[in-house]
Amino acid sequence: MERIVERFLHFVQIDSESGEEKDFALHLKTILESLGFDVKFDQAHEAFGGTIGNLIATKKGHTSKKPILLSAHMDTVKPGKNIKPIIKEGMIYSEGETILGGDDKAGIAAIIEGVNQIIEEDLDHPDLELVFTVCEEGGINGGKHLDLNLIKATEGIILDSSKLPGEIIVQSPGQTRIEVTIHGKSAHAGVSPESGISAAQIFAEAVHHMKLLRIDEETTANIGMISGGKGTNVVMEELKVLGEVRSLNLDKMNEQVKHMAFCFEKAAEKFGGQVTFNSELKYPAFNVDPLHELVINTKKVFEEMGISATTTFTGGGSDANALNARNMTMINLGIGEKKAHTTEEHYAVSDLILMSDFVKRWIIK
Repeated sequence: MERIVERFLHFVQIDSESGEEKDFALHLKTILESLGFDVKFDQAHEAFGGTIGNLIATKKGHTSKKPILLSAHMDTVKPGKNIKPIIKEGMIYSEGETILGGDDKAGIAAIIEGVNQIIEEDLDHPDLELVFTVCEEGGINGGKHLDLNLIKATEGIILDSSKLPGEIIVQSPGQTRIEVTIHGKSAHAGVSPESGISAAQIFAEAVHHMKLLRIDEETTANIGMISGGKGTNVVMEELKVLGEVRSLNLDKMNEQVKHMAFCFEKAAEKFGGQVTFNSELKYPAFNVDPLHELVINTKKVFEEMGISATTTFTGGGSDANALNARNMTMINLGIGEKKAHTTEEHYAVSDLILMSDFVKRWIIK
């Protein structure tokens, strides 16, 4: 218990905001090499920027079972620099000025500790492959560009969900990012407003007719950011809009994107403006059969630990989306983290210990 807690506290104090994971990655390399792993880095970051690629660690096993993969991501969201963790009543928090970084350093700590125990106890295990990705936050970029030539496993687990231990995510929506620029015409808002075309008015008209938030049980849509304008006395000439659509169903996602584009275009036409509408599929949905051997075996491990195991879905994306889309079979596991991506983020010491024990049992199952 003391070792994994100490390790986690140390991990979160090494800055690793997205694109700046190098120091943390090299620290993990040292630890894994001391445990007998061969460690490599791919060149994934060359596709999207950053200081280092994904970490891939491999260790030869003792059994004839197929290689298995365990994964988590090294990057954190902002504010993730100069984190000062504290423990209160069995919970680990930051001091409150930053996130904690348990997303996903708790997953990494549990994986390394579970492996550490196996090696200390000299337990037989299959070939092990650990993948710690970069730039997962904000686009799953590391997973999308992971060099699959460096791994042999075709299935595995990811420890990266705020759901409870025992909850096995087999379904997650894809995401399409939307970027819109509304073009109006500037004019003096007090002297001759009628000679202008308000980009803000076009935006309001578009949103008035737009289906947003919960569309159906499989689909959501959101306008998340808007920016524009030069002054209160100037009719807004240009307005930039950022949004997203998520769905478990690709056809539904595409239909929602088309609907939003139509609303913007009709509003611009009504007021005499123009719209530049761009969309990009950031990652696809994934759906693993709850009866897949990987899921069944994972359930059994939790149940042997006295934990009720269930399959479920999540509205968020993870490396599981990217890797399942690349012909792997990956499930994402709840690790019990609370209020991720906020300065109120916290994590139970008991869940950290529980998940490291799960990793050990899952590997030798």
